[in-house]
Amino acid sequence: MIDWDDVRYFLAAARGGSVRAAAKRLGVNHATVLRRIAQLEERLGAQMFEKLPSGYRLTAAGEEVLEFADQMEASSHQLETRVFGRDQSVRGLLRVTLPPPLAAHLLMPDFAVFVRLHPGIEMEILSSGELANLTNREADVAIRVVYDREALPLNLHGLKGPELFGGFYMSGDRLAEWRAGGPDPRWITISGHGAPDWTHEGEQRTTGAPFRTMDFETQIAAVRQGIGITTLPCFVGDTDPLLERAPGANLHLYGPVWLLTQTRKTKRVRLFTEFVSRRLAAYAPLLAGLSISRD
Repeated sequence: MIDWDDVRYFLAAARGGSVRAAAKRLGVNHATVLRRIAQLEERLGAQMFEKLPSGYRLTAAGEEVLEFADQMEASSHQLETRVFGRDQSVRGLLRVTLPPPLAAHLLMPDFAVFVRLHPGIEMEILSSGELANLTNREADVAIRVVYDREALPLNLHGLKGPELFGGFYMSGDRLAEWRAGGPDPRWITISGHGAPDWTHEGEQRTTGAPFRTMDFETQIAAVRQGIGITTLPCFVGDTDPLLERAPGANLHLYGPVWLLTQTRKTKRVRLFTEFVSRRLAAYAPLLAGLSISRD
């Protein structure tokens, strides 16, 4: 039987036009995409793609497979809708608090799927770095990166997700200039955080006065413009085509991603936490910084 996971990788490559685009979309490295497509080709006994300088082009066999793969995907979505959205009468307000980067750069497409599955649920996204008081119903669900579970209130129920790592990033143009003997980059800092020790010495040192920002989107805009080097979550830096990891700098662990709720959960909260937990598990390689390859 054909493995649906192999078909997903084929669809991502067909729609993105390259292995690189498919790997970014799925949060894996390019070798995994190539292996999955090869498995599908072996199973079907036909070549799915022609590799051209401009990217991947579907063969005649690939065009036929694409039509059926689209149908398989639609059927899969219908099944998920029935299984996880079977109670369409679920209604009410659902407040979710989470850091702005997780909302804007990772989970918003999944939130869109959830509200389509449950049209009776009114979602309110509280995009903030501050932990809302779940006991006082400031929010129903908190998605937070928490290094120490013991620091959380005992009355909260915690569902531990994958670990989140960060890296150090520069624009591709600025990195090329640096490697060619250009000046050392400035350190771009957010909310008054200082530069790490390694930026003061060795091959990856920074120079000059720091460039300070007060919010995450401005920080990203600054590093894209080649102002300098900064730290970003891997799921942001690795998927941005304008950015590259600074050479020689190790990844650092922010902590696991937790889904936090009150001990007694409503049905809409349970449906949401189960849904997001599955999506976070699928993003584990991306969160861990394992999707760096862009070949």
